[in-house]
Amino acid sequence: MKMTQKYIRTPARKLRLLADSVRHLSPADALVNLKFMNKAAAIPLYKAIKAAVAGAKENNGLTADKLMFKTLDIGEGPTYKRFRAVSRGQAHPVMKRTAHIRVELKEKNGTKS
Repeated sequence: MKMTQKYIRTPARKLRLLADSVRHLSPADALVNLKFMNKAAAIPLYKAIKAAVAGAKENNGLTADKLMFKTLDIGEGPTYKRFRAVSRGQAHPVMKRTAHIRVELKEKNGTKS
């Protein structure tokens, strides 16, 4: 019951703040908390967890109540390097960072299906 979402246009640092706050919760509780967090990075994390829960339900017949996080990792993706024009013909670099979200779920009773 693994799910990976790649090339998210949000810095990994911002996603890690949210992942740390919901990692200890069950996936069902994490979805409720993320839905009401006032952060833009909560939307892709919510979608990734929701997709992992839906995959566990579809492929293994498990409900969200019987699941818990095995891993919830936020990795660095590639950085898009751009430039911003400034005065006197100069340019300042702009780093557009991306991230990868990896969600792995397991059953609460300890057995992984």
